[in-house]
Amino acid sequence: MGGLFGVVAKEDCVLDLYYGTDYHSHLGTRRGGLTVVNGEGFTRSIHNIENSPFRTKFEDELSRFHGRMGIGCISNTSSQPLILGSHLGTFAIVTTGRINNKAELVSHLFNERVTHFSEMSGGVINSTELVATLINREESFLQGITRAQQAIEGSCSLLLLTENALYAARDRLGRTPLVIGKKDDGYAVAVESCAFPNLDYEPVYELGPGEIVRLDPQGFEQLHPPGDRMQICAFLWIYYGYPASTYENKNVENVRNRCGAALARRDTIKPDLVAGIPDSGISHALGYANATQIPYCRPFVKYTPTWPRSFMPQNQSIRNLVARMKLIPIRQLIEEKALLFCDDSIVRGTQLRETIQRLFLYGAKQVHMRPACPALIFSCPFLNLSRNSSELDLAARRAIEALAPEQEPDFDAWIDPSSDRYAEMVDWIRRHLNLTTLLYQRLDDMVEAIGLPAEKICTYCWTGRKP
Repeated sequence: MGGLFGVVAKEDCVLDLYYGTDYHSHLGTRRGGLTVVNGEGFTRSIHNIENSPFRTKFEDELSRFHGRMGIGCISNTSSQPLILGSHLGTFAIVTTGRINNKAELVSHLFNERVTHFSEMSGGVINSTELVATLINREESFLQGITRAQQAIEGSCSLLLLTENALYAARDRLGRTPLVIGKKDDGYAVAVESCAFPNLDYEPVYELGPGEIVRLDPQGFEQLHPPGDRMQICAFLWIYYGYPASTYENKNVENVRNRCGAALARRDTIKPDLVAGIPDSGISHALGYANATQIPYCRPFVKYTPTWPRSFMPQNQSIRNLVARMKLIPIRQLIEEKALLFCDDSIVRGTQLRETIQRLFLYGAKQVHMRPACPALIFSCPFLNLSRNSSELDLAARRAIEALAPEQEPDFDAWIDPSSDRYAEMVDWIRRHLNLTTLLYQRLDDMVEAIGLPAEKICTYCWTGRKP
């Protein structure tokens, strides 16, 4: 995925930009970048953040940044921000999303005598430069952003910074959020509203799907109205979003608490203790525990001072090592206990299987698992949400392949929680993970917990259905 943050201020914006961008670090693991503009032009810096946090890479450079306007990015893909000169003027740009028709767009541009792309990552054209090139084909930034959004298949939200203003555009179907915050000194725009409170911004406006706004230190104006169709990613509330953030007036922590409560309402198990797989399962587990009045505990505590996030390293064996080393078990809370764990989801299940094995080695009587969303069956084609090389790596898809290896899957049967196929799939995953019981969240319960109309939420990774 990725995170974007921009500031337009009456005074120097650098510290707000630095900390605001850092509050998006949970959304990306590869590159971080900042750029500011002042009367002398643009200043930019980009760093690899795969092995060190964003702040540590940039804090020694802050003294050379000065300006009243700036943009920052945490990226899982290409290096950005980019600074480009064009007939529209010099500008900086950051994007997040996924362009599925990149090859087609590049071919079309080459046919129109766009002769080269300069930003290459691993031999691949930088998606942000592609977006900038599409914008540059038009007669104004507004026309360019609008045309780019129309041309892109997938999703693309962006911030574009000129010497006088900041343009913010949410992707056409609103799969990722963009929200504007205000304080006396100016305005900020962010993917994650959790960036605002400690910087003294008050959220004042959330962009709609496909909406484009222009911001300067005096205010903001709508340049292009929102569309009437939205497909915001449900997984933002379930896992990727930060608990303190709010999208479409639905706070992440509240939604996760409701997901846990929904799991509890359909459950018949009476464990000794309820726990969450750190960190993303904790909010769901608190909702479950509060709904059942079963004590909440932490059989694992997370050691974070030196161990990074387990999905950051590229190598699966290293990810497994990180996951193991950072979770420290507490025998007194495990031994002779029937434990029920909530987690955001089961993706591959590789790390979870080892965690469950460790619980039994430490003397657990039973281990029950309650994922806060349905079984993941499809990879997301709209956002860069996973490093899975194939959706066949997903635990549910491995179960389907094992149970019906010679058949073309009828996914409707495997998805339906009332079907025999669904029960077989869940039991295969349960046995593969060595769980006592496994109960997935129902899709309708998850949608109800989010609190938006079902048609406004993207649930493709569970259903395979596009709008």
